[in-house]
Amino acid sequence: MATIKDVAREARVSVATVSRVFSGGAPVREETRRRVRDIATALRYVPHGGARSLITSKTSTIGVLLPDLYGEFFSEVIRGIDLAARRSGYHLIVSSSHNDRTEFEGAMRAMRGRVDGVIIMSPDIDAQALMANLPDSDPVVLLNCAMRGAAFDSVNIDNTRGARAIVRHLACHGHKRIAIIAGAPRNVDGHERQLGYHTALRDASIDRNTRWEAPGNFTEDSGFEAMRTLLKLRARPTAVFAANDSMAIGALSALREAGVRVPEEMAVAGFDDIPIARHVNPPLTSVHVPIAELGERATDKLLSALVNKNRHVRRNDVLGTTLVIRSSCGPAGHA
Repeated sequence: MATIKDVAREARVSVATVSRVFSGGAPVREETRRRVRDIATALRYVPHGGARSLITSKTSTIGVLLPDLYGEFFSEVIRGIDLAARRSGYHLIVSSSHNDRTEFEGAMRAMRGRVDGVIIMSPDIDAQALMANLPDSDPVVLLNCAMRGAAFDSVNIDNTRGARAIVRHLACHGHKRIAIIAGAPRNVDGHERQLGYHTALRDASIDRNTRWEAPGNFTEDSGFEAMRTLLKLRARPTAVFAANDSMAIGALSALREAGVRVPEEMAVAGFDDIPIARHVNPPLTSVHVPIAELGERATDKLLSALVNKNRHVRRNDVLGTTLVIRSSCGPAGHA
């Protein structure tokens, strides 16, 4: 394998000049730059990223730590992060904590020294665990985390308002028995969406019934099982709000298996508006979250912090949501 010394010898320049050509450092004459790059190509020379990072203290890599990598929501978040990162010449190292504190800590240790900054989505991890494991100097952006305030940049979803809007929509359709398939325990998104559900019930003067609050964990299987439990109730609900689309899709499957017509006998709504939501049968009413934008916004914040380390002002951005009405609980259209 060719080395930087081989390129320098063939191009009749110093090793430092070759280094400047590939690092984008001090100016190099265009003629010299072209000759060095042509020779490097002929010799199949590839700059050593690790060695360069030791010199520049820059890896051109962003760490991304998510609670899971399965499902359309997380793939859309990664897509948004990747789009913004590539625009600035950065690559990604992606890992998952699987909502486990030990794995979260291990992933953070593995990224130290390998990335210039970290984007973390950890709705289940408490503030103490985050503070204890975040790098001391690398910029950090939090996605949908319970920690708020001036300590870190963060991007969050307006979960409460979105959930309130979709439950209000169900109530406006005349539903009085509205159930919820809740998110995972200790999950900030799930907690805020359940809060929006409770607020909307109060707004509509609908009494809360805890039997209509079925537990879930954001997976299709949990939505399927939750719906089967709700269908066994003597006074079963006429509408169900699932705290994410995956659980709503699982609920639709359970209703189809039980022969319950949607929306004639049971209305169903979700949250996130993942791409598949419009293609299920019937198409799913949902709260639209700009998922890819969530990833892009976090990456832009991180890159801004890297460029303006001493002048960067930390901010907490909250992305709004939009109610998307499809035929799972009402006429097609947008509101």
